[in-house]
Amino acid sequence: MKLRKVTAASAVLLALSVSATACGGDKKDDNGSSGGGRKIAIGIKFDQPGIGQKTPQGYAGFDVDVATYVAKKLGYGANQIEWKESKSADRETMLKRGDVDFIAASYSITPERQKLVDFAGPYLLAHQDVLVRADDKSIKTPADLNKKKLCSVTGSTSATNVKEKLAPKAQLQQYPTYSACLTGLQNKVIDALTTDDSILAGYASQPQFKGKFKLGGLKMTNENYGIGVKKGSDLKAKINKALEQMVSDGSWESAVKKNFGPAGYKNEPAPKIGDVKS
Repeated sequence: MKLRKVTAASAVLLALSVSATACGGDKKDDNGSSGGGRKIAIGIKFDQPGIGQKTPQGYAGFDVDVATYVAKKLGYGANQIEWKESKSADRETMLKRGDVDFIAASYSITPERQKLVDFAGPYLLAHQDVLVRADDKSIKTPADLNKKKLCSVTGSTSATNVKEKLAPKAQLQQYPTYSACLTGLQNKVIDALTTDDSILAGYASQPQFKGKFKLGGLKMTNENYGIGVKKGSDLKAKINKALEQMVSDGSWESAVKKNFGPAGYKNEPAPKIGDVKS
């Protein structure tokens, strides 16, 4: 008799345990995805202030804010995100190998890249621009860069694009980092720094540079930032839905102002999903 009571009690406890597990299982988000106790790996830049930067306090930047918002809509809290550095040359390989679930790293959508990975978005329309000293009024058009000392990082296509197509007489200076270009710009060793306006705005927004530089507003190219996923991944549709929600609830605009505002960045309106500007 005593044995039966113990067995019955054990059965009740087991049933309660199963019931509790079922009720408190993985959290479902708006898209029906499950986060639970799992992790999501997201690729970002670690060295682009305002875009994606690893700091002593954690990770910061517009791409970080976008990725965090998307992850939340997929059912993952901030503590479930594993941030991984995604250098430009490594992005397609990281997605193909499954090192990351998605990449938000100033990742411009191009026909060549679309053959290798799928893109959600775009979520930001940037343009190639120049950063000049705040008191410089001599550069108003791309042609004004002729005979100017133009800086970009070694291996960048931005400066080459200007020299080959827009200002053939520009004096191209290649430095190892954008930070080195900024120092040269501040010290008047160079006249202008060129890359995407969003990246330039991020650097110029740093406290030590506040008020020292300004964007030229030249809009020399269109750079459609997208979120890269593995070819054929069903995450693309879910991320697109999350991006639409980020725009509609005002979070996108808040992230733009937070990360780019100090540089006077005049951003384009949030792009429509699938609207890639050539």
